[in-house]
Amino acid sequence: MVNYMLMITAELENLTNLQPQGGCDDPDFTYYFKVKCGNCGELSQKDTTVTLSETVPLPKSKGTTHLVQKCKFCDREGTVLMVPGRGRPLTQEMSESGNFAPLMLFDCRGFEPVDFSFRAGWKAESIEGTKFDDIDLSGEEFAEYDEKGECPVMISNLRATFDVTK
Repeated sequence: MVNYMLMITAELENLTNLQPQGGCDDPDFTYYFKVKCGNCGELSQKDTTVTLSETVPLPKSKGTTHLVQKCKFCDREGTVLMVPGRGRPLTQEMSESGNFAPLMLFDCRGFEPVDFSFRAGWKAESIEGTKFDDIDLSGEEFAEYDEKGECPVMISNLRATFDVTK
């Protein structure tokens, strides 16, 4: 078992608190990423998806997990379990200093998560307090105008890593 923390950063212009729409532990937020087989090193061709609210039974066990998948190359089975309670929003201060924010912890067995894909379902707020909901980051940026604060807001230069953690 290896724990991987999904870490995100971006350039936030006049925005702060970038996170999934329902918060960092949003039960309905879907995470998209590829998985690399821990046995043969094969990388999945398509994005794998996991959501906190969707679990499947563990094979040959009484527990549940968020993903059970077989490697298409060597047929080895792997699992991914999401561990809520460890994420926090990306703030403007973190963004300006080049720091990453922890988003979600993944307990992986047989797989290594790679290539997180930003999609829809994000929220942020302007430094003036205006809320921006249902932000779609699949185009890798977001630009809008904050009427209340009378300033442009923007999310760009999205980056994500999976860091091994304890």
